Amino acid sequence: MSLAHYRSIAIAAALSLTFAAGVHAADGAKPAEPAPPAAAKPQRAKPAGRDNLAYPPKLDGAEVQVYKTIGDVKLNAYIYKPADWKASDKRPAIVFFFGGGWTSGSPGQFEQHCKHLASRGMMAITADYRVKSRQGVTPVECVNDAKSAVRWARANAEKLGIDPDRIAAGGGSAGGHIAACTGVLDTFDDAAEDAKISSKPNAMVLYNPALDIALIADRLGDVAPKLSPLQHVKAGVAPTIIFHGKADTTVPYASAERFETAMKAAGNACKLVGYEGQIHGFFNYGRGDGSMYKATLAETDQFLVSLGWLKAAAK
Repeated sequence: MSLAHYRSIAIAAALSLTFAAGVHAADGAKPAEPAPPAAAKPQRAKPAGRDNLAYPPKLDGAEVQVYKTIGDVKLNAYIYKPADWKASDKRPAIVFFFGGGWTSGSPGQFEQHCKHLASRGMMAITADYRVKSRQGVTPVECVNDAKSAVRWARANAEKLGIDPDRIAAGGGSAGGHIAACTGVLDTFDDAAEDAKISSKPNAMVLYNPALDIALIADRLGDVAPKLSPLQHVKAGVAPTIIFHGKADTTVPYASAERFETAMKAAGNACKLVGYEGQIHGFFNYGRGDGSMYKATLAETDQFLVSLGWLKAAAK
C-alpha cells in the first residue's frame, strides 16, 4: 500500500471525528485519568473561549438573521456591526465558517474574531451551515451553504451597509475548506438562488484549511476531486492568506504549501504563514496562553490593511 494511501486514510479518520478545531486540550493530549483524592491537584481555570463551540450558539452582541432555509432547517448569520454602523455605509465584510470535519461545530468558534474586526470597522459575520451530525449531510451541502452565505451577504449589502465588492470568506479546518471552495469552485451553488449575484469572495482568510481533498478520496468517493480547492486553482482567485501549524498532523502543512505554490503559479496573491511546532486548531481563541490567537489575528488584521479594507491600527 502506498504512502499516499496511508496518508489519505489518516487524514480522513482525523477529519471525520466530531470535533471543531479548538476543543482539544491545549497540548493536544488525551485527558488524564483522575488522580486519587489525596493527591488531587487544583483544576486549572477553564480557558476563555472553551465554550465557544456550544450549539445552538448564544453570541453576545450579535444580530441574528436567517440567510437560508432548507425545509425546516433555518441557517443563521450572526452579525457583528461596528459601533458607528449605519445602513448607508459601504463597509468591508467577512463571513466566517467554523471547523468540525463537516460533522459538527458551532458559529461561536469565530465570535472573538468577529468582535475584533467589527471594532476595527468591518461588518463581521459568523455563519451556521449544515453538518453531518445535525442534518445528515455531506461536504457537498456544506460547500453549497457556504456559497449561499457569501451570496446572501452580497445580495443584502445595501441593507447591511456592506460594500459588495469587499466581502471576504474565512474559516478554520473544514470551515477553511468550504471558505476556499467559495473562492475557487464554479460549481455547487444552490440552484434556487440568483446566479447573477456572485457567491465568490473578494478575499480569503484561511486557518489550517483542508485544501487537498483528493487525499481523502477513499472517504468522499468520486466527488472528492470536485471539492478539492487545490485541484481547481486558476487565474483570478481572490487574494488569500493562510495560517497553518507546521506540526499539524490532521491537515498536513505541505498541503497548504502546495496550494500557495499553485496560487502563485496562476498569478494570484497568496501568503502562507507557518508556525513552528503548532498543531491543528492552534489559532483558536482560548487555546493555550492565547498567544497564537493574538498572533494570527494580528496577521489577519494586517492582511486586511494591505488590501485597503482597514486603516492601519494605531500603535
